[in-house]
Amino acid sequence: MGKAGAATAGFEAARAVADAILYEGYLLYPYRRSSIKNRVRWQFGVLTPRTWTLARGPADAGVAGSAETWWQQTDCLVETAGDALVDCRVRFLQVQHRSVERLLPDGSYRPADALDAGSRPELSFDEAVPREFDAAAPLGDLLSGEHRVTLHADEGEDVEPLTDDAGRPVGRVVRRRWPVTALLALSAVPCRTRPPLFRLRVRVENLNDTFRVEATRDEALRVSPIASHVLLAVRDGAFVSLLDPPAWAADAVRACTNQHTFPVLAGEPGGREVVLSSPILLYDHPRVAPESPGDLHDATEIDEILSLRTRTLTDAEKREARATDPRAARILDQVEGMPPAVLSRLHGAIRSRRPVPHAHAPSGGAAVERPSAPWWDPGADDSVSPENDQVMVSGVPVSRGSRVRLRPRAQGTDPQDAFLEGRTAVVEAVLLDVDGARHLAVTVEDDPGADLHRWYGRFRYFRPDEVEPLPGEGRGA
Repeated sequence: MGKAGAATAGFEAARAVADAILYEGYLLYPYRRSSIKNRVRWQFGVLTPRTWTLARGPADAGVAGSAETWWQQTDCLVETAGDALVDCRVRFLQVQHRSVERLLPDGSYRPADALDAGSRPELSFDEAVPREFDAAAPLGDLLSGEHRVTLHADEGEDVEPLTDDAGRPVGRVVRRRWPVTALLALSAVPCRTRPPLFRLRVRVENLNDTFRVEATRDEALRVSPIASHVLLAVRDGAFVSLLDPPAWAADAVRACTNQHTFPVLAGEPGGREVVLSSPILLYDHPRVAPESPGDLHDATEIDEILSLRTRTLTDAEKREARATDPRAARILDQVEGMPPAVLSRLHGAIRSRRPVPHAHAPSGGAAVERPSAPWWDPGADDSVSPENDQVMVSGVPVSRGSRVRLRPRAQGTDPQDAFLEGRTAVVEAVLLDVDGARHLAVTVEDDPGADLHRWYGRFRYFRPDEVEPLPGEGRGA
């Protein structure tokens, strides 16, 4: 298998999102070792040793994050008329333990949980080192048989001397890594479609099959790929979206089996040359919010609250955060140096999928009427009644109490809604948003927590075109 080539330049367009996946769960704010949320780490894309995993129960075949296992599998579709070249990049973190050791009078060293080196404290903690492996192969070779490549991250040990503010030696930091060995297996099969379509399969496995079954999770993580994910690029071809495929490819999409991964189109919007297969649910062409000032370890989902929460740390907590991990120290420095304009930019952004109507008509046209009642106060508009309103769906009136079958759309919605495809639900309310669009608040019928969600008023929301009224179901009770 040859070295990956120029097509991997497309990976750079997906790097910001891929890096967010790589470090998702690496640290959880407020980035201190003593924080309770930081005591169970490495939660996504963890490929633990096979024997150790099986000793703890049956293998799970769902998306990653639901259970840890020793393998993950990606199926995606390549549209090509010729012999396309497939580039593959496997990325993961290798755990590295940082051990602080105190210098004794006799010149030897003793392990210590923490050590004050003047103004620079040091704590023993687990870090991680990013690893990348590239491979490439012609699609024709993959059709003739599976190609297997061993990926190996070497063990290693680094020693950093520690001195106090006067330059006197007080100890050292020893960083130790254990070997991580994984298997990359690539294969392809033709699909019965026109135009020609091929199903590309990528499987990544932890090859450590002799690990002690009685070992702790922390010990197992040291020989496991963490946050494992795959980037794929194709030359002389294009990928087909699994979330929003053309009708002619629908059967081929249903034949794909993705286990512990979730492949989506990545890179520039509209492009089909790159796929990111992630252990976290995503949508096609995921992007980092343009308002984000940088990596805050949570994929820029809640940058404002992370920044504000970090700013509330006491001096002692900030000192501990800097001693916890170099990445935590960089985040703290970044937040403390954030200009007011940047923090204000994080407060919120409105991105409308359609033009916002104006109160006055442009160029002398007809004026657009706006409701006189304030949109934020449902009680101010007697014409809006979520518990009594109804909406027509396929010629059937649907309202509170109606039973429907869920058919979530592929794009522009929460990716997790895809798992509700075909499930039945009860309509709890018909809602009107500020753009005048109707939405249905529902509870899923076979959800054990449905009664609790109803009591709390926590519903799932779908557009009328994402549901089918069940036979015999009209206006609800």
